[in-house]
Amino acid sequence: MLKVSNLHAYYGKSHVLHGVDLNIGKGEIVSLLGRNGVGRSTTVKTIMGMVEGQGSVRFKDEEILGLKSYQIAHKGLGYVPENRDIFPTLTVEQNLILGLKGKLAGRWSMDDMYQMFPRLKEREHTQAGVLSGGEQQMLTLCRTLMGDPDLIMIDEPTEGLAPKIVELVAEYLQELKNRGISVLLVEQKLAIALEISQRVYVMGHGQIVFEGTPADLRANSQIRKEWLEV
Repeated sequence: MLKVSNLHAYYGKSHVLHGVDLNIGKGEIVSLLGRNGVGRSTTVKTIMGMVEGQGSVRFKDEEILGLKSYQIAHKGLGYVPENRDIFPTLTVEQNLILGLKGKLAGRWSMDDMYQMFPRLKEREHTQAGVLSGGEQQMLTLCRTLMGDPDLIMIDEPTEGLAPKIVELVAEYLQELKNRGISVLLVEQKLAIALEISQRVYVMGHGQIVFEGTPADLRANSQIRKEWLEV
């Protein structure tokens, strides 16, 4: 579904991505792991058209590198940023409606969101800016789903969340897979990534240094020690 080939990206004169290659199939959860600053977030931002890149990004057999972010989103690629980009003065319900992107219906309804995260139903008329960090993360994930993406890229969804909320997020990601939605998960929590992913990539210095299954990574202590363990 998504094929990234020889992807390079720059911030000014700084060469950040050095020929990244990765693939994600339909209904697959793939994790992109690595320490802070190695280029994981830049990778998903470049795929999403937020950072200028060189190389190839093919989504559903169509080249999307060079398109605007809104054009990429309308093709069915969703993105949940690390900063929980909600509209703080709008209510929970209004934030979810904005996620529709003009679509009348998709695989997900407002009721689906509220069933998955009942806390959002309780807070549907509350301004999003006063929600807790965990509630804002739920809202950002759900708003992206309302746009009915075929693949969703999620940057550090469990950062700063309580363990119970982390478990909810993991269940949520499994539900996406059950509905045939592909997931590219940028994550630092190794246990979560290994639990829910079919495959994992490890980044170091702007390039992929490991690709394999969770079992492969568990068995490779050298990669974990050099690129993952702090």
